[in-house]
Amino acid sequence: MTSSTLTDLLIGLALIVYICSKQLSWRPVDPARMWKLPLILGAVGIISMAKQTTTVHPIDVVILGLSAVFALASGAVMGRIARFRPSPTDPRLVESRTGWVGVGIWFGLILVRVALDVAGHRMGSDLAVSTGTILLVLALNRAASAVVVSARQPRRAAVMAGR
Repeated sequence: MTSSTLTDLLIGLALIVYICSKQLSWRPVDPARMWKLPLILGAVGIISMAKQTTTVHPIDVVILGLSAVFALASGAVMGRIARFRPSPTDPRLVESRTGWVGVGIWFGLILVRVALDVAGHRMGSDLAVSTGTILLVLALNRAASAVVVSARQPRRAAVMAGR
């Protein structure tokens, strides 16, 4: 294992822990904050992919397409299962979280992505199994969740009525 691979692995594990902790904690529903992580991950993923000098093979396109579909679907489901509550610290804010079900969906996406990476590697894919594409998958997942949560965000009065 090279130092670059070890660094990528450690960054990946830290990102998984960070996103899982976000699923379990109540966070203010703020579209600006919800879009930061997907934009950062997407930008880093694109830059990382641009630095690669590899040929795009049909298997790369298939794996990237399947990864994107699973990322978008899991993100939409995570946004759909999000629960809302009024913020206990600021009565003007609404908070949300997905809880352990969201963590389970997150791990399901990771398992699908690992399976696609293994299959892609065996079929000769270089681009689809790169760090950049993994970051793009995470960005798509977070973006889909942000879109659904933003669309579902209740108004403060509706949350208070459901209390």
